[in-house]
Amino acid sequence: MSVSTTTTPRVRVGRAWYVTEHKIREMRTYAGTLIATAIGTPFLYLFAFGVGLATLITQNVGPNPDVTYLQFVAPALLASAALLVAQEEYTFGILMGLKWNPIFIAMNATPITPRQIVNGIFLFVVIRMAITSLIYFAVMVVFGAVPSAAGVLIIVAGMLGGFAFAPVAAYAATIEEDRGQFAILQRTIILPLTLFSGTVFPLTQLPIYLQWIGWLSPLWHASELGRQFSYGPTEPIWLTVIHVVYLVGLGVFGWQLCVRNIARRLNK
Repeated sequence: MSVSTTTTPRVRVGRAWYVTEHKIREMRTYAGTLIATAIGTPFLYLFAFGVGLATLITQNVGPNPDVTYLQFVAPALLASAALLVAQEEYTFGILMGLKWNPIFIAMNATPITPRQIVNGIFLFVVIRMAITSLIYFAVMVVFGAVPSAAGVLIIVAGMLGGFAFAPVAAYAATIEEDRGQFAILQRTIILPLTLFSGTVFPLTQLPIYLQWIGWLSPLWHASELGRQFSYGPTEPIWLTVIHVVYLVGLGVFGWQLCVRNIARRLNK
């Protein structure tokens, strides 16, 4: 009896890792594309904004006059990259396992539970975001876009932003038929967020009646949090705390909702 009570928790943790391991092995089939994208994207965007657009911006873009435009925009670009990784796995990755290649159904026929399936997927998303963010941060250092040693915490801010999009995974778990929902989501919500989340210019530049979009956007919270680590502080500490609480709270809510939706779907 004592053996089973001590080993069961480890087995349960291991079951979630089995799902993560499956996703990692699956990722090897397109690893070349992922690596090329993870390395090429930060060079392209940082060069475009730091060497291109920055030459046209002569006014200060923030409360700190010593901050360059590249340093201002870089944390938001990293957060956007982490968000796109999460959004890909939260949408196509979830629906793939439920419908197109219903591996989740097969997993559910084993001792692996729906919660462990979701936990494994979310752990895989964390690993992908961490790799992407680390590469992005390394390129930022090369471009001189990180003025502070604490800037390494930009990686954490970006990953929190990606985690906060977990409600998208919960939504994907409810889709029975693919009618272009993800394309609509991408065009009407994900992409417009870059314009209304204070990524390439301060949110205060928008009319007050549009700023509420940024206040609700995980991308804005992640970008501002990253800026505090990179060259802050530029805001009161209570606002920084709100960024963290909002991102974590939204992520946990979406994660648990995803568990419930997938459990209902697999066990019906």
